[in-house]
Amino acid sequence: MVELSPNLSGEWRFDPSHTRIGFSTRHAMVTKVRGAFNDIEGIIHADAENPLNSSVKVTIKVASIDTRNAQRDEHLRTNDFFDAPNFPEITFVSTRIDQIEEGNFIVSGNLTIRGITQEISLPIEFLGVEKDAYGQLRAGFEGSRRIDRQQFGVKWNTALDSGGVLVSDKITLEFEVSAVKVEAAS
Repeated sequence: MVELSPNLSGEWRFDPSHTRIGFSTRHAMVTKVRGAFNDIEGIIHADAENPLNSSVKVTIKVASIDTRNAQRDEHLRTNDFFDAPNFPEITFVSTRIDQIEEGNFIVSGNLTIRGITQEISLPIEFLGVEKDAYGQLRAGFEGSRRIDRQQFGVKWNTALDSGGVLVSDKITLEFEVSAVKVEAAS
């Protein structure tokens, strides 16, 4: 196992303007619909010496869903899908982070959608750290994971004449995270 640089230890906050938490799914069995959430917050507590002591917490505002189609976005906010008025946030709280090889981790934790919590594991690739134009340390992470939306109470669908369904139950979650290290006040 490669040892991570000690300067990675500390608190990192997601930069929402450079982070995408999105999804894709089959529509009408033949095409994909992609979307993202525009209002997200995330914090990483990193322990470079012992990644098992690290943690991640992510909060997503459901009302910020954006599939580039206003009518579809409004439908996704209703009780048919996410029920944003009653369940305004999707959350993920890690319970364990394992380094499986250099730059690759499995982040396990509790994902809550519509008030239903399921434990999932996310394969995450650490892309590296660079100083940005403002002198801040910035880290990049990417990953994806398929889930079954029915396990979270997102069950609406319509049958197609061909025997298929309008919206696939399998959803691919997509993560492209840019996090900025929070420097201690001097």
